[in-house]
Amino acid sequence: MSPSRAAEAVAALLLAVLLALLTACGSRLPERVFETRPTAHPSGGEPLRVGIITSATSPVGGQAFTGPRDGARAWFDALNARGGLDGRRIEVETCDDGGSGVGDNACVHRLIDERGVFALVATTALNYAGAPLVARAGVPDIGGQPLTPAYDTYPHLYGIYGSSAPRTGREPGWGGTLYGGTEVYHWFRKELGARTAAVVSYNQAASASYARLVVRGLRAEGYRVVEEQVDFALPNFRAVAADLRAEHADLLFDAMDTHGNVRLCEAMETLGVKVAAKVTNVQNWSSAVSHDYARAPGCRASLWVTGSSRNYDDTGHPAVRAFRTAMGDRPLSQWQLEGWAAAMWFTDAARSCLARGALTRGCVEEFMNRPEPYTARGLLLPVRFEHLARPPATRNTCLSVARWQDGRGWVSQGDMTGNCATVPQLGYRP
Repeated sequence: MSPSRAAEAVAALLLAVLLALLTACGSRLPERVFETRPTAHPSGGEPLRVGIITSATSPVGGQAFTGPRDGARAWFDALNARGGLDGRRIEVETCDDGGSGVGDNACVHRLIDERGVFALVATTALNYAGAPLVARAGVPDIGGQPLTPAYDTYPHLYGIYGSSAPRTGREPGWGGTLYGGTEVYHWFRKELGARTAAVVSYNQAASASYARLVVRGLRAEGYRVVEEQVDFALPNFRAVAADLRAEHADLLFDAMDTHGNVRLCEAMETLGVKVAAKVTNVQNWSSAVSHDYARAPGCRASLWVTGSSRNYDDTGHPAVRAFRTAMGDRPLSQWQLEGWAAAMWFTDAARSCLARGALTRGCVEEFMNRPEPYTARGLLLPVRFEHLARPPATRNTCLSVARWQDGRGWVSQGDMTGNCATVPQLGYRP
C-alpha cells in the first residue's frame, strides 16, 4: 500500500478543517487509567465488544466525520443479523470525542478502561490525542482514517490505507518525515493529456503547506503549475477564476474546505471558466455533490475524485452491492464504504483467530501484520503493514478514479487494480 494514501487522508483533513486543525488541543489522561486492563481473551457466548471513536461533533460541524462510523455500524448490524461472529453478537460502543484532544482522551478512557472493548474499529478523530494511550494499552485499532500522523507513528494502530513506516511510537514516519506518491498527477497526465495544473489555497498555514506538497508532486510529473492563493477571510474567487481562464489550466487542485470549493465553482460558472478536471479527494466523494454544487452545474460536471477504495457507485461489484443493501436508502459516501471495509477487516481477523482456537488481541494483530495484502473482498486496494527501516524512493501504486455525471453519480474510470504506475515518493513533514 502506498504511503501516499495517508498523505491524501491528511489532505482531506486540511480541506475540511484548516483553522480548526490548528486550534484543536487537549491534555493526556494519566497512565493509571490503564492499570486495570480488560481481558484479551473473550470467552463463551458473551457479546464481543468493539469501540468506535468519531469526531461526530467538532469545530468543523456535525456529520463531517461520521461516514466511517456509519459504515462500520452497518457491517456489524448485518453481521449480527446473520448470527454474529461464529454465534457471538458484536456489541458496538460509540463515543463522540467532540473533535478535541480532551474529548478524545476521555473516549479512550471510557471505551478501553470502563467499557472493556476488545478492539477499536474505524476511528475517525480530528485530534487523535489518545493514540499513545491506545498503543500503550495494546488495543488493536483497525481501519482508522489517518487524519493525523498517529497511524504512521504508533504500534497497534492499523490505518485503513496501511503503512510502511516503522511505527515505534517515537515520531511519525522516518525521522519525522512521511512520504507521498505522485500517482494522482501521473494518472491525469497520462489519461487526459493534462499539462497545466492550477493549485488554489488560502493564505493560512495548513492550507498553504498542503498546497506546496501538491505543487511539488505536479512539478515532479512535468506539469506547468499555476499557484493561486486567496485571503481566508475575504477570498476573491472571481479573480482566481479569471486567472484560470487566462492560464488555460487543464486541471484544478485545491487546499480549501468544501465551502471554498463550492464558491470557487460558482465563480467559474459565472465567468464561463472550464477545466478538464477539478480534482477532489475521498472525503468529498459522496452523493451530496448534486446538492452542494447545485448553483454550478458546469463546474460540477468537471468533478473528479481519486482514492484507494472501490467506488460506492460501482454496483456491478458484489461487495459494493452488499454494502449498499445494508445502507438502505441513506445518502451514501466513500467514507461509509471504507468504514464498512474496516469492520469487515476486524471480523476477518477475528474469524482467523477463532479458526485457530483462541481469539486474542495478539492473534488479531498477527493477522493485521501478515505479509499477504488485505483487500476487503475487493473494496480496498491491497493493504499491508511493512515496517520498513527506510522509506522507498519509488513505488508501484494503484489508484481508484471516478468522475461525477449528473443522473449517474460517480462513474469509475477504469478498474482501480489496473490504474497503476511506478512513481516517486516525496517526503513531507506533517
